[in-house]
Amino acid sequence: MKLIHLSDIHLTTPGNTIGGRDPRANFERALTHILRDHADAELMVITGDLSDWADRSDYEWLKARLQEFPLPVRLCIGNHDDRATFLSVFPECNEGGFAQGVKDIAAGRCLFLDTWGPESHAGFYCEARQQWLEQQLSESDGPFFLFMHHNPIPTHLAPMDAIGLHDDVAFRRIVGRHRDKIRHIFFGHCHIPMAGSTAGVPTTSLRGTNHASYVNFAETKMLLGSDLPESYGVAFIGEDYVTVHMIEFGYQGEIRSGGSPDYTAWDRETMQR
Repeated sequence: MKLIHLSDIHLTTPGNTIGGRDPRANFERALTHILRDHADAELMVITGDLSDWADRSDYEWLKARLQEFPLPVRLCIGNHDDRATFLSVFPECNEGGFAQGVKDIAAGRCLFLDTWGPESHAGFYCEARQQWLEQQLSESDGPFFLFMHHNPIPTHLAPMDAIGLHDDVAFRRIVGRHRDKIRHIFFGHCHIPMAGSTAGVPTTSLRGTNHASYVNFAETKMLLGSDLPESYGVAFIGEDYVTVHMIEFGYQGEIRSGGSPDYTAWDRETMQR
């Protein structure tokens, strides 16, 4: 089966831009690209930062737009969102007072986690949310797929880790207890492609559908932005594998087909054309 992962769409008032890019226009471009290449996907998940300023009008527009979209969609919230405002527009995402939930798909059970905290760009996973996750993982054999906004593992980029998941150790302990039935964890927030593992569970992230970050380990204070292409993710899930791609739908450069460059034009000794 196939599922689509988007993150950090950062919707704004129409005409407003971030980094010179129009988030609504780029979100629409992503949706068009997804339907062109992946209309057979079983589910699409957007892992947070749905609105750049948590404006109710952004959530209202998003709900109306997704009602027209032919694929099932589930949502998480991020640090740029506001839980109360989001849940007032998407009350179906409210479980126990948090923006969290469950959906079964052909490959297993998806859990959508709420890592939002008030007045902070960092992530939080309080005891109530930990208990909810523990209960969900305990009452079923899975397999499970977890979706969340904040990075559950260190990036080793100091400015990014300062706003990462502050309750990451407790979160990883829960994951570790159930890692045999959690197949993959998807997250956003960082605007960079990353792969690793959370307490032994494969974990991936990607750039957002609008603006991108940039990895520079020498920068210890400031978050960095770049003009790297807008992206979304696609995951192919089989019985004994998960393959995840980051699709750079915003790339504007040349795409060369097989056989290019023409190696008959290369000098074998100098390796120059």
